[in-house]
Amino acid sequence: ELEKLGLLGDVDLHVYEVPVEYQAVQRLIPALWKKHSPQLLVHVGVSGMATAVTLEKCGHNAGYMGFDNCQFCPDSQCCVEGGPDFIDSVIDMDAVCERVSALGLNVEVTSSEDAGRY
Repeated sequence: ELEKLGLLGDVDLHVYEVPVEYQAVQRLIPALWKKHSPQLLVHVGVSGMATAVTLEKCGHNAGYMGFDNCQFCPDSQCCVEGGPDFIDSVIDMDAVCERVSALGLNVEVTSSEDAGRY
């Protein structure tokens, strides 16, 4: 929907659908970073189990035991072999939650420090 609406000003918006596959993500995301050199990258996941919009404060590299859409799970249980243990967002997700909640949109917004491992 954001792609349809566009953004104001001189924002160059690129929207990609990335498969829920460990190996595809490891190929595509670095290639997109190299191609676009973005100032901001927003990853959006969709879950049929979600009851709220969850903004992730931190992404962890280890602890992934579930299979992806190709029935693959890395033996190391790491998203990126040799990658950092975690990556913290530079955006204050709690403040974003508060601002969105204050808009009265009747949408529950919460934050988490356990991205993707639930």
